[in-house]
Amino acid sequence: MISQTVEYALRAVVHLASESPSSCTTSQLAEVTRVPAAYLSKVLQSLTRAGIVRSQRGVGGGVSLASEPAELTIFDVVNAVEPMQRIKTCPLDLEQHGTTLCPLHSRLDKAMSDLEIVFRGTTLAEILSQSGAPMPLCDFRIPTVSLDEKLS
Repeated sequence: MISQTVEYALRAVVHLASESPSSCTTSQLAEVTRVPAAYLSKVLQSLTRAGIVRSQRGVGGGVSLASEPAELTIFDVVNAVEPMQRIKTCPLDLEQHGTTLCPLHSRLDKAMSDLEIVFRGTTLAEILSQSGAPMPLCDFRIPTVSLDEKLS
């Protein structure tokens, strides 16, 4: 339902929220979030233009959140990279529909509305504080054991 660009933006911002107020380099952020560095740079540009993150070049520079995690919502991040589109008129431009949505498009718009409400009501701080859930972006790689180790 969300694009890969939005997923990458959310991963980056959630990690920055977990490290707030510290900053990290784009390459560090790319490694932790498993996002290709070149793609992440473009995503971070959008987030910077929207005021979600701040970027500082040079020694001691890096990327950090521009606000407190409790002040940023998932909706803020999503809209910074790919604004949510609601269905207001018939996407097929069918004249007989006018501004009245058919049952299909009405239901799709309702789903978008519900999602928007959830995104607006969820802060990054809430994401990070959910008890009992695994921390976002934790590395769950299982150590590999060679065949020789298994046989010994």
